[in-house]
Amino acid sequence: MSKPRTPEEGGVETRRRATINDIARLAGVSKKTVSRVINASPFVRADTREKIEAVIAELGYVPDPQARGLAYGRAFLIGLVYDNPNPQYVVNMQLGLLDAMKGSGFELVVHPCDRASPTFLDDLRGFVERQRLFGVVLTPSVSEDERAAALMNEIGCAYVRVASVSLDKAEHMIETRDRLGGREAAAHLADLGHTRIAFVSGPPTFRSSHERRSGFEEALEERGLHLAKAYAVEGAYTYESGIERGRELLSMAQPPTAIFAGNDEMAAGVLQAARQLGRRVPEDVSVVGFDDFQIASRLWPTLTTVRTPTREIGRLAAERLMGRDDTGRDPKSRLPSLVVRESTAAPPKA
Repeated sequence: MSKPRTPEEGGVETRRRATINDIARLAGVSKKTVSRVINASPFVRADTREKIEAVIAELGYVPDPQARGLAYGRAFLIGLVYDNPNPQYVVNMQLGLLDAMKGSGFELVVHPCDRASPTFLDDLRGFVERQRLFGVVLTPSVSEDERAAALMNEIGCAYVRVASVSLDKAEHMIETRDRLGGREAAAHLADLGHTRIAFVSGPPTFRSSHERRSGFEEALEERGLHLAKAYAVEGAYTYESGIERGRELLSMAQPPTAIFAGNDEMAAGVLQAARQLGRRVPEDVSVVGFDDFQIASRLWPTLTTVRTPTREIGRLAAERLMGRDDTGRDPKSRLPSLVVRESTAAPPKA
């Protein structure tokens, strides 16, 4: 890096903080172009961007988020809106958002909500307007509520929806393709030789519950199998519901030899139910989860599960809100994939 220029050489006085006007003058561009570079706009030529970034680095310029917020009529805040019973999902999403916002001047604020509340939309409007948000990331199941998206359009707030299927224009969507994950789980258990396979779903208010089950049943049927009605039970995406449904399934006169739980929390509950009933995993029953959160590799036995890259999805959502171009990124990086560990094996011999 070259030595900063003195005022006599056309530089900026070291006793005062450099401004966006100084950057524009020294780079020989307009203030608007500098602003686009600072805000990570894709609409700047590569050579121009490099020249501006070099001047910014030389002067040690750091944008003032408050000043930027006043100029745009919005604070440089991104909101995370969620109604999700799984705390690890929320934590991983936050980590991804923060990964993308590091060094950008943006900050994160979170808004837990209850879609079933009669004040849901009023509360959401109040959150966005009080904080003067730059944009919001809507996660399941809020993202699946068309009223929330309509509200963002009405009040002019940028938004990105994270959901298992496409529900909006491409620029507003990150699709997690949960159906593919359900197919992966079914294929794995069927290929091991299981035929008595159960499914513990999440709440019906989550689109992911239906997508994971649909993919699971599709893959079973392709292999000449089907999900018996008695083996399809509803959980709540919580550990406690996994225990309850696991005990119910494993106490049947003819229990399943494999259980696919709709998320890792419920899968952990199923493992606990198996221990309580004296069933060995995977010798007596195989268990598969969905998410591959930290808990999956810390359970005993370690959990075979469908990995969803929640942190990567959070990073992508924030980058899209901040105007960064993600067209060159491999879309496979956000798709579900199976991680095989110790909780699955061939079924017990009759």
